Amino acid sequence: MEVQALLITFREALEALLIVGIITSYLKRVDHREYTKYVWLGAGLAVLASIGAAILFQVVFTGFAAMGSEIYLKIGIMIVSALLLTQMVFWMAEHSRDMKQNVEGKMDQFITAGNVAGMVIHSFLVVLREGVETVFFFAAITHGNIGAAIQGWGAATGIAIAALVSYFFFKGTMRIPLKAFFKVTGAFIVLIAAGLLVQAISMMQDIGLIGSVMPHVYDLTWLLPEHPIDYEHYVRDHGVAPVFSGEVGVFLKALFGYSAMPSLEEVIAYIGYFAVVYLLVTSRRGQKSAVVEKPAIAALEEKTKNVM
Repeated sequence: MEVQALLITFREALEALLIVGIITSYLKRVDHREYTKYVWLGAGLAVLASIGAAILFQVVFTGFAAMGSEIYLKIGIMIVSALLLTQMVFWMAEHSRDMKQNVEGKMDQFITAGNVAGMVIHSFLVVLREGVETVFFFAAITHGNIGAAIQGWGAATGIAIAALVSYFFFKGTMRIPLKAFFKVTGAFIVLIAAGLLVQAISMMQDIGLIGSVMPHVYDLTWLLPEHPIDYEHYVRDHGVAPVFSGEVGVFLKALFGYSAMPSLEEVIAYIGYFAVVYLLVTSRRGQKSAVVEKPAIAALEEKTKNVM
């Protein structure tokens, strides 16, 4: 859980800090430092609103628990989080290259119009989006216990690393190719999303919400049990220890949704998820290539006409 929290918090916090940093750097560059306080005001209000969202979410989850329906909320959170994480990766991959230009364009509009409220609202919404996403993802990886993720070392470490990276980035002492950076972190986020989806399916099967054609496709407990308890049971039943400890299994299950005895539906969902992601990636690349090729083809046709 802590590694998941670290990665998610780092990614979300860095995204927010980069955008806020781009805004404040641009305001200083165009000699409008007086507006930076409004940008930080919006960001600060968004942090408070995100904390409020976390408290509200926890109250709602406690209410579901009191009614004995928290398992359904957990499943829903996991599925929605998997979709949101995937969407977030694709959105950032598409917009990371033009992020600076788009943000500065909006600031130009606000400065020209003297729209202070617009600056506050813009920075507020940018940071709030990342904050609410973080709350939602924390709920997914902790099964509703958001406080555990917030209080753990993962979240604090993720924020600290994001702050350091953004500080050195804007100081000019660290050069980060944003597109490549978000591709690497995006790959880990996709693995987490796949794990959440598979865990949601496993929970639905545990409560009988959906059945299974084949409850156990294979059994890797001898190699890597999911939990220390499974490790102990294997030693008791077979007289030999598995190759790896249950602690490793717990770590991989929390991070990537590892299962020592997955059902057929879990295997299909895991493979199917990556197949869909691959198809989406290749289709987007094809669309970009078509957009680049069209002007070149048009220019070639025009040149041919002129020659003729």
